[in-house]
Amino acid sequence: MLARGGAGFGALALAALLDGEVYAAGKSADAHSHSHESPQNARRRDHATKIKSVIFLFMEGGPSHLDTFDYKPKLQELSGQPLPASFGRVVTAMGELESPLLGSQRKWTRAGQSGLWVSDWLPHIATCADELTVLRSCWTDGINHSGGVCQMNTGSPLAGRPSLGSWVTYGLGTENADLPAYVVLLDGERTPINGARNWGAGFMPGTYQGTRLYNGPAPIPHLERAEPRRAARQRRQFELLAELNAGLQTGPQERDELEARIRSYELAFRMQSTAPEAVDLSQETRATKAFYGMEAENTERMARNCILARRLVERGVRFVQVYHGTRGRWDAHSRIEANHTELCREMDRPVAALIKDLKQRGLLDETLVIWGGEFGRTPTSEKGNGRDHNPTGFSMFMAGGGLTGGRAIGNTDELGLHAVEQRMHVNDLHASILHAMGVDHRQLVYVHDGRPERIDINRGRVFKEIFQT
Repeated sequence: MLARGGAGFGALALAALLDGEVYAAGKSADAHSHSHESPQNARRRDHATKIKSVIFLFMEGGPSHLDTFDYKPKLQELSGQPLPASFGRVVTAMGELESPLLGSQRKWTRAGQSGLWVSDWLPHIATCADELTVLRSCWTDGINHSGGVCQMNTGSPLAGRPSLGSWVTYGLGTENADLPAYVVLLDGERTPINGARNWGAGFMPGTYQGTRLYNGPAPIPHLERAEPRRAARQRRQFELLAELNAGLQTGPQERDELEARIRSYELAFRMQSTAPEAVDLSQETRATKAFYGMEAENTERMARNCILARRLVERGVRFVQVYHGTRGRWDAHSRIEANHTELCREMDRPVAALIKDLKQRGLLDETLVIWGGEFGRTPTSEKGNGRDHNPTGFSMFMAGGGLTGGRAIGNTDELGLHAVEQRMHVNDLHASILHAMGVDHRQLVYVHDGRPERIDINRGRVFKEIFQT
């Protein structure tokens, strides 16, 4: 009907919509056929890149850029004074900024041969300065934790969209079909704000959602066989179940959900033999565990997760997200000195060890390491010794992936409140991450309810400055 009516223009529109879906998912024209290739399969890229995997180190709660990577001498000079009138009226999640400025109490050094500014809260990461690309002009729309965490993970402060890891998996698949393409590691039993929606697939099939690994002897619950049985027998059972499920008469949405369930059963079957080895840290040497900090109580959990992240990308997992400070522990509205001192000690050594270990193993060029939270902190004080949320300017860093390290891109104003040079919105960050992985974010489209959707909500741009040598 579309081909014959209106001189065929309707068919042109349909073809354009379907092309994005076929491109990204590597599917046949019959999007609901069970004969097309697995969504887990590795797929083509738009341009050449060395990067195969991403490790996103997420500091939940909002670490202070003003006390870690964004040195502001003027803030030190004006500490205790009101915010200058030239900044106008500034409103945050806690209300209007009326408290005096709070200078950083940290000691700052120029680290590495590049002379990158790093505070004494991060002595181990400072030794990796020449590997870091610090993004000092990030900004976001989410002024509270729920919206900020949601946007950093999905591109929107409103719930319901696929996470960044889901988009990466949808576009690129995985290089190891026996493990999940997208894995999430938490530093405790509590989940981050918004829960599993942070790594959910949104309106995409569940195949693309993240798989959470747990602490303890069984990182993947319910994976063990209920009773001893031969793999061949269990394989026949799954094939029969898939055949019965495939014969069900359901609508398009139900078929997508059913297919995702079938894929998850098949993946779980394969993981029974591959996953236990992948997460078995007893294979690591004592020297490696000590290097990451597994032998110290305050660094043990982050060290464990960083080692697991390295083991997973070694085995072809595409996207690993490691949460630290789960449930907003970085949210230092008061006592920022005590709060950030503790949290930096927990993650500084393991993060630095991860970067160095990846480099020593020849994996850093093919792995993009990202560090940051949902926003930064204000230059003004809160409760006398804390800092409020600051979505208008904050820092993140990237390492690896063939990037030229020892650089800072962009700037906040002289007090660190607003991003003013080379401003990088979260949507720009996501577009740049996909670009680093060889994917044109403008072409990675998923058609949902007749609307072509992208990770950047159709407003992001790639920051080419990140990739310039």
